[in-house]
Amino acid sequence: MDWLSLFIIILSSLIFLFFLGVPVAYSFLFINIFFAYLFWGEIGLTQLILSIFRSISSFSLLPVPLFLLMGEIMFLFGIAQNMMETLEKWMGRLPGRLSLLAVVGGVLFATLSGSSMAGCAMLGQTLLPEMEKKGYKPQITLGPIMGCGTLAAMIPPSALGVLLACLAQISVGDFLLSIIFPGLLMAALFAFYIILRCYLQPEVAPRDEISRVSLREKIILSVKFILPLGLVIFAVIGLIIFGVATPTESAAVGALVCFVLAFLYKGFRGEVLKKAIVNSVKITVMMFMILSGASAFSQLLAYTGASQNLVQLAVGLPFPPIVILIIMQFILVLLGTFMEPLSILMVALPIYMPIIRQLGINPLPFCSVLLINMEMATISPPDGLVLYTMKAVAPHYSMGEIYKASLPFVFIDIIAMAVIMVFPDIAMFLPSIAKR
Repeated sequence: MDWLSLFIIILSSLIFLFFLGVPVAYSFLFINIFFAYLFWGEIGLTQLILSIFRSISSFSLLPVPLFLLMGEIMFLFGIAQNMMETLEKWMGRLPGRLSLLAVVGGVLFATLSGSSMAGCAMLGQTLLPEMEKKGYKPQITLGPIMGCGTLAAMIPPSALGVLLACLAQISVGDFLLSIIFPGLLMAALFAFYIILRCYLQPEVAPRDEISRVSLREKIILSVKFILPLGLVIFAVIGLIIFGVATPTESAAVGALVCFVLAFLYKGFRGEVLKKAIVNSVKITVMMFMILSGASAFSQLLAYTGASQNLVQLAVGLPFPPIVILIIMQFILVLLGTFMEPLSILMVALPIYMPIIRQLGINPLPFCSVLLINMEMATISPPDGLVLYTMKAVAPHYSMGEIYKASLPFVFIDIIAMAVIMVFPDIAMFLPSIAKR
């Protein structure tokens, strides 16, 4: 059987299991075991086991549970809520004040969570009741909350970013730095859209009367609730930029700082800490199971000759590299409308990365765009995970209203992807500074 037929059979079998609702990790495990034994017998199973152990014993994966623990501690101890209340006092009477607060909160909460669904849930629970009370329309309430929730994976610490870097076999530290400016670009585009929309259609976000807060009180609250967050950001990002610590070491320092802040603000509560640790362990185990299956899947493609032949096929196309990049991203956009991001990531990376390297394309900007694409998938109708999170937070809105509110932010994500593809130095700036 030729390589193309094998590739189609293997990939179709995997996608079929996804559609049946089989968990991603189990789908990869079944496909790997079945085809490894079918092609190579017991030797294939032995190689499969060795590949799985190698994939999850990498030192570069250590930041994942630490990043997750940081987010759980800050969220469960209520520190994120205090931060949002303080930020609101700085917004004054800006048009779309609460929607802009979702943007700023999305950026800052990204440093605490790394999860798009958690970001959407936190922003929705915090801001949505107040937005509705002030008379904000659904398109300017639901949209910013969903769109800005997706910033979680684009601003370190990002567990998904670490996972992507490991699968793509690129430097974790460099990649975490490379996604910062693309994430900030997305936030700036979101804010520009909100301000422009509120200026052209003031009825979507009525101006409201707010109680005046003295500058002194704002500064005191900021020092108490926002400045400590700067310590977390510095612990994670600053130590990497200045070459003081590796991503694993900076993640450990960040987790320690989060624990100290939680202790100072809320006091030690054993049951909350236990819940944070248990939640982190559950998510880590799930991600590592998927990672091990995806790594073995890439080996399966390599052994069947599919990877090498796909590379030769892509390189032989009569198109410039930028056109091939656009085609690759467009395929992911289509997949994102009915598959969840982690599944797409696990399937696409083993196929895409050999092609990228053969074309001589820098993997950092490419993976930054790919991560935006994955986050865009979470707000893309009809099956984006953040859409259903928004429905859970706001059950009184129809899915049609939620879909409609998400579309402008899907298009903004596409614009951000295009800008980074045209100007890849946006993603390369911080990694280049860190290497000086």
